[in-house]
Amino acid sequence: MEESLTRAMMLKLFIRKLRRVLLLSASRGANMSEIRFDEEMEATKMVPGDVKKGHFAVTATKGEEPKRFIVELNYLTHPDFLSLLEQAKEEYGFHQEGVLAVPCRPEELQKILENRRKRRASTEW
Repeated sequence: MEESLTRAMMLKLFIRKLRRVLLLSASRGANMSEIRFDEEMEATKMVPGDVKKGHFAVTATKGEEPKRFIVELNYLTHPDFLSLLEQAKEEYGFHQEGVLAVPCRPEELQKILENRRKRRASTEW
């Protein structure tokens, strides 16, 4: 029980840090000299141009060929995506650089993203 609580807290901290870095990178008009953490500055330099504000890049690493996805920030609260983040933490640790890698097949990640879109679309009516 205590170990799972510790894991949950570590995952929550990871998500907060990821959100902060992504939000900083999305606000490209911000004065970069105001950013205090070297790690965050490096992350903002690495954000590709195709990653829109409010999104982040994820690579599904299992299978024949890794595939890159651009994902909305709101997926960081989706239970299936949180499960992938937990698996990524266990497999790669918290020290990933660049695009977030998740240990699943591209088809699995695509299914999670599509299921979320379908549920959101059905509630908008």
